[in-house]
This record gives sequence, C-alpha cells and structure tokens, in this order.
Amino acid sequence: MISRTLLTTSIAGLCLVVAGKALKPMAHTGQDPVLSHTGQDPVKAHTGQDPVRAMGEAGFTSTRLITGLARPVQVVAAPNDYDRIFIVEQRSGSTGRIRVFNLNTNTLNSTPFLSLTVSTSSEQGLLGLAFHPDYATNGQFYINYTASNGDTYIERFTVSSDPDIANSGSGYTIMTIDQPYSNHNGGWLGFGPDGYLYIGTGDGGSGGDPGNRAQDITNQTLGKMLRIDVDGGLPYAIPSSNPFVGVTGDDEIWAYGLRNPWRCSFDSETGDLWMGDVGQNAYEEITFQPASSTGGENYGWRCYEGNNSYNTSGCPNQSTMTFPVWEYSHSSGCSVTGGEIYRGSAIGGLQGTYFFADYCYSTIWSFRYDGSSVYDYQNRTSQLSPDFGSIGSISGFGRDAAGEIYICDLNGEVFKVIPTPANGACCIGDDGTCIEIYESNCNAGGGTWLGANVACADGGCDPNTCPADVNGDGSVGVADILTLIDSWGPCAGCGADVNGDGVVNVTDMLEVVGSWGPC
Repeated sequence: MISRTLLTTSIAGLCLVVAGKALKPMAHTGQDPVLSHTGQDPVKAHTGQDPVRAMGEAGFTSTRLITGLARPVQVVAAPNDYDRIFIVEQRSGSTGRIRVFNLNTNTLNSTPFLSLTVSTSSEQGLLGLAFHPDYATNGQFYINYTASNGDTYIERFTVSSDPDIANSGSGYTIMTIDQPYSNHNGGWLGFGPDGYLYIGTGDGGSGGDPGNRAQDITNQTLGKMLRIDVDGGLPYAIPSSNPFVGVTGDDEIWAYGLRNPWRCSFDSETGDLWMGDVGQNAYEEITFQPASSTGGENYGWRCYEGNNSYNTSGCPNQSTMTFPVWEYSHSSGCSVTGGEIYRGSAIGGLQGTYFFADYCYSTIWSFRYDGSSVYDYQNRTSQLSPDFGSIGSISGFGRDAAGEIYICDLNGEVFKVIPTPANGACCIGDDGTCIEIYESNCNAGGGTWLGANVACADGGCDPNTCPADVNGDGSVGVADILTLIDSWGPCAGCGADVNGDGVVNVTDMLEVVGSWGPC
C-alpha cells in the first residue's frame, strides 16, 4: 500500500508540474448534474395562468418595486430617460412631493425632486406631472396641484443643475381654476402627440354636479379636457384648431361632459387618449378619444352616468354625445382608476392591451380595443398578485420610457408589471431540503437558488456526503486536484473549498488526498 506521505509527495510534484506549465483545466462549475439538465420541467414551472393568455401573450405578474411612499398617485418618465421614473406623492401632511427612483440601482433617492405646499382637503394635493416633450433641452416640467386655498394650479418648473433635483424657485403659474368644493379636482395633465398640454378637470365637486358645470362651455373650465399651447405665448396660447375658437365656448376647451377624469393617458404608439371617468353612484366608465379627433366631444355627464340616464333636464339629444367604450356597475367597484396601454417589449403579445382598475375593490382589468369594439376583456387581479405585499387602493398607473407599466397603491407602494419569473430549485439549509419557487422568493428566504427551470429531482440540493469529490464525478482523483489548483486562494462558498474555511489551500489538498478513490 502506498503511504500517505509518498502519495502526498507525488501529488504535490504533479501540482508543481501542472502549475509550472500553466496548464488550465477545463472550466468547471461544480454543478454539472444540475446545469446540464435540459429543462424537461414545463409542468413543474407552470404558473397556472395559461387560461387567461390571449393571442400568444406571454405570462406576466407583478413585483413590488418601492415601499414607504406617501400616497403615490402617478408614475412618469421624462422623454427618452430610460434610467429613472418619477413618482408623484399626493401629500404627506401639507407637502406634496415628486420622488426619483433609479431603475439601474433599484433605489429611491432620499432627496425629493420637488416639494411644495398643497391642500390637505379630501381628494386634493399634488395630483399630476408632465414633462415637456423637449425636456432634455429646456428642462421644463408641469404640475397640477391644489394649493392651500383649495384652488387648482397648473405650474411650470425647471430642473436644476442636478438632474435629480428641480429648481424649486423656478415655479411659474400657467393657469388657476377655482374649485367650489374639495372633491372632483381631476388632476391629470399630459402632452399629446401634437405637442400641446392637455389638462383634465373635474366638475367642481359635491354630488350630481349641482352647477351643471360639466355641460356649461361658457366661462367654465370644470368638467372638461382642456388643451393649451405652452410654447406659443405667456402664460400660454390657444391652439387655433381648438373646437370652440371663434364660436360660443371657452377657447381652452378641447372636450367636455366629464365628471372626474381620474388618471388619463396617451397611447405612446397611436396617440389615442384614454380617460378613466369616475361615476356618481352607479357606473364607472372608460372614455376613449382617437388620435384623429378634432375635439368638441360631449362625454355626457351630468346628463348620463356612463351609458345610463342620470339627469337629462335641459340636456341636448343623446345623439350629440360620445359614450364610453367600457363601463361597469357598482356591483363590481365604486371608483375607476384609469390606466395605461402596454407598449413595452418585456412581455411578448401584450402590446396594445389597456390596463385599468377600481380603487375601492382593488380589482385590475385589461382589454383591447379595435376602434369600434372592446375584446379580450379579462380580470387580471390574481395574475398580478405580487411577490411581496398586496396591491390595494389602486390610485394610479404609469409607464417608463421603455413602455413598461407600473401600478400605484395609495398605501405607499409602487409595483411593476413583469414577465412571470421561472420557478427553480431552492436549497434550504444543508440537509437536502428543496422547494421550487421564484428566485426572488428563494433569496428573500435565505435559500440558495440553483437556476430557472432546475428541478429539485435533479439532486442539486442533496447533501454532499463526500466534499473531496470536488467535480462530482463519484470519485476523488487527479481531476479534483486540478480543480483545486484552478481555484487556489480565497474562495468562500466554492466547491473547491473542501473544508469550508473560505480559502483553497494545502489543507484542502490533504483532504482530497485522504479521500482518494471511489466516493
């Protein structure tokens, strides 16, 4: 029998020869049986969401991205800024804020982009943000908020020399709107594909529009969609193509008959305008305006709530009105939150799908629209159940520059719609316990994730009863020695660290030599 000393000397000599010739063994992961698996696991990785997929749509879900915010109501990206999103916080006490989230580092900046004093009444506060289409050059952005006196202010600000902080002293008032009540303030604003600024206003509040403001188009900007040219004059100019220029009606009005447009959006591909208009006490609605519109639509309130008569006294014929493309009754919710059209690239087959929600029931739906009919209507609430927390009190949606969709929860969270992660084997402890879950869940629980579509049955989590068999081929030999040499030095957690002391050195070599042969 060869003595341990002789064997050690022989192996050490072999090591010196190999090191001297700078021979490199084949790269080895130490996980061959697992990583060579071809992925016959579609059943194990099944998400249970196939029945709701349509038109080749890939699976998707949501992930919680941000917590600890103060009443977030909107997510916005500056034009062509793929690195950040901006979150509008309605208010914390009497302070409304815009926060910056870095998409590259997944961190929320501690210093707000902008802070200002706002009203604390009912539905009021900082409600909307829109970046100028030429923001990269002029640094201008616009906000919609209710001031401490309760009135709506549309103001322009500019960014400071620090791209993550606005110049708080640059505020310039574009427009003020008297608010007779503290509810139904609207609050959305956004630039259309025509470069004009659109502003959604509520009917002034109370209930039932007691002043019939939404139908009044003379000296009344409440209950409207306004359109102004912020580049044509100070504080603004009127686009000559606005429908009431030169005729009866306020020049700023683009469309009317809205009750409380809560969260609107332009389709970034088609230019169509989508509006979630909150109902009175029976119906909620999604209103659509095609990009080809020349304006002037009467969307019906207070004469109609959705497609249903509400108070038709003194109203024009219903044939002059534009009715919603979708409505739902209060048996399914109580306050619609308008959403976004998906135009991202991360989730195949989802492009062109409109997402919206109900604030009271925390239900999320989607549908597609071909210009005349809604189709592929689906309840997405279960599918979008996030990896952490829960989505409730849905106060707004948003999208980043890449077209991916975000969901705001008034309780202080922002979620992102993402492709369904693949399940994989997650090793819990070192006793062979294995479960198949998402990577994020595995990492959060302190487990070791072996990779997407890796099955527990592959044995990757099985206890290692022979740590000296570094390459896992069932035998301790020269191949294991070569692996040790390739990993020599600090190597915490690697397979070549046989004795687990965080470094590969002579003591590991002796462990291998002492276990020579079948293992």
